[in-house]
Amino acid sequence: MNAPHSDLAATQIDRHALQLLSKGFTIVRGALPLRTIATLDEDLAEPFEQTPFGTGNFYGTTTKRFGRLLIRSEHVRALVCHRLVLSVVERVLSPWCDRIQLNTTQAIAVHPGAPAQFPHRDQDMWRGPVGEIEYLVNVMWPLTAFTRENGATCLWPGSHGAHALDPEPGGNAVVGEMAPGAALIFLGSTLHGAGANMSAMTRRGIVIGYSLGWLKPYENQWLAYPPEIARTFDPELAALVGYCQHRPNLGNFEGQCPSVLLGDYDGRPLGAIDALRPDQMAAASTFAGPQAAA
Repeated sequence: MNAPHSDLAATQIDRHALQLLSKGFTIVRGALPLRTIATLDEDLAEPFEQTPFGTGNFYGTTTKRFGRLLIRSEHVRALVCHRLVLSVVERVLSPWCDRIQLNTTQAIAVHPGAPAQFPHRDQDMWRGPVGEIEYLVNVMWPLTAFTRENGATCLWPGSHGAHALDPEPGGNAVVGEMAPGAALIFLGSTLHGAGANMSAMTRRGIVIGYSLGWLKPYENQWLAYPPEIARTFDPELAALVGYCQHRPNLGNFEGQCPSVLLGDYDGRPLGAIDALRPDQMAAASTFAGPQAAA
């Protein structure tokens, strides 16, 4: 007998979350239909063509990158809000935040002849304690096949968490070979880097990143998606790009949830409204009780 859909989903979430926390990465095969990915690749063909190559040894002078993907194709939402992926990300990050946020959406094209990228950890964009918490989870979605020859992402198993403090990673890198429709999920503390493209084809992919909701995101979401754009998003997506407070009161607009900007707000003065965690609400109520009775 087949397991109910909810039981199957829970089993998949458990399996990928466990693998992510134990190895530092996991691959979800067949996460999206090939047609969705192919159409998305078609939507991004013009930006890929028009975007200049990068500058610097990290971004790469033979690699193209651009963001703001949610305004470039309607199919990006399927990646950003993929239910299994989001559930795994929330499982990993929720112990350290009230809510997660979208950290970036970035398209990447690694052209023939591109050298291997400097191995790095994406959590190093923030200067917080290392080895104690996880700050972000990235998801690599291939638009073209990722192979050893065309520079698929290389990852070092077990290099995450407290091992991010080790002077050298133990063991050899694993090449994240996968077909379009798959999703490579890896921790921000996992050592990784693009491989060298030794083929005659351009390797294209998308990185969707999620981080703790109280961090400054890699991509400035409010500039990428100002209110007039975010107003077209559904509530879940708008919240992911920053139109929702992180309790207590972080990211507010005039003391209220910034989602007010997506409605009929006309610039009138607003009264501040508490947005506290349950423990803070309870403490504030207990403190205020005797004074209210006086």
